[in-house]
Amino acid sequence: MKVLIEILDNEASFGMKVLESLSFVTQAKPLNNETVGLWEDLKEAAQEVRLHKQGKIKLKTAQDLLNEM
Repeated sequence: MKVLIEILDNEASFGMKVLESLSFVTQAKPLNNETVGLWEDLKEAAQEVRLHKQGKIKLKTAQDLLNEM
């Protein structure tokens, strides 16, 4: 299982040491700001798809997106 946690910058070094010391943690690595931004965008897009499938919002068609360009 993958878990994403957020640690304050001034505690990041200590937090990483704690995570790496746990025997059940197989990998702990920090994410850069670009990766975090991409992750947030993907979560938002997935939420919009869920809402669209539930009929709560209407998404733009590919043609609408092309017309905006």
